[in-house]
Amino acid sequence: MSAKRTFSRRQLMAAALAMTAAGLAGQAQAQAQAQAWPSKPIRIVVGFPAGSSTDSVARVLAEHLRAKLGQTVIVENKPGANGVLGVTEVARAPADGYTILATNSSSMTVNPQVYRKISYKLADFAPVSMVVSAPFVLTVNATGERTSAVNTVADLVALARALPGQLTYSSGGPGNLAHLGFEMINNRAGIKTIHVPYKGGVAAQIGLLGKEVDAQLDTPIAVPFVKAGRLKALAVTTAKRWHDLPTVPTLIEAGYPGFDVSFWLGVLVPAQTPPAVIQALSNAIRSVREDANAMKILQLQGTVELNDPAAFAAQIRTESAIWGEVIRRENIQID
Repeated sequence: MSAKRTFSRRQLMAAALAMTAAGLAGQAQAQAQAQAWPSKPIRIVVGFPAGSSTDSVARVLAEHLRAKLGQTVIVENKPGANGVLGVTEVARAPADGYTILATNSSSMTVNPQVYRKISYKLADFAPVSMVVSAPFVLTVNATGERTSAVNTVADLVALARALPGQLTYSSGGPGNLAHLGFEMINNRAGIKTIHVPYKGGVAAQIGLLGKEVDAQLDTPIAVPFVKAGRLKALAVTTAKRWHDLPTVPTLIEAGYPGFDVSFWLGVLVPAQTPPAVIQALSNAIRSVREDANAMKILQLQGTVELNDPAAFAAQIRTESAIWGEVIRRENIQID
């Protein structure tokens, strides 16, 4: 009996030592990978079309990382389902720092909560760095049959009340932040408008320019069309006015206290990527501050806000909780 007990203890000790050795070996391997990274081309996957805000940011980062890391960095567009296709591809990729995701806040804070069937979850990713944040711009077609006389948020609300259930607005897909943000406006203003989803924000903007819809919560890529007189900007969704549209009021100023909605564009990697690789990639991305040309281009997309992995992770958790409340209140679910 005693001999058997002693043998069992020896087995346990041997197993514990083996597990410790395996753990140390794994740590050593991860450290070696981090020290060697990057030793081959890096792929940035974008779940949105070329020309979108996310794509524009990804291409700026690719150029910067090529110079900073001395490796080829390519951008691959995998558009579809509000970013789901591209995000899913990265979730399934090797966690080695050579496949990274450039995406927007909808894909991380909203999609996992609105799609009934989705092949990824937030825990599948490790945040690396936010890159830019920006407001949405409430826009209408300047020469639209129904919107040519609309110059303020109050005008749009009055028109929606006069034509209940008839005014339309576009977004880059069901369940994205532009969709949820407009539903917040409907809720706060007590109006009913019709959502017309498109395959991406660029297509949604083309729909507005082509007078297929009446309004949109657009990104700052709308600014040139506003300045050219093709679109009218009625308000921005953040608490402060947008620097590139200084005469356009906020929704708070337009009579909707506490309305503060923005979106971010950032970078994530598969969850099991070695922490040292994540930190090295984060440092390389945040060094874009030293690249004057890159910063100039990024500032066209939003306010440059480069943060570390921990701060980015905390922000994603906070925003997920906020949008979760909106999703439940509006009962938004997508098959």
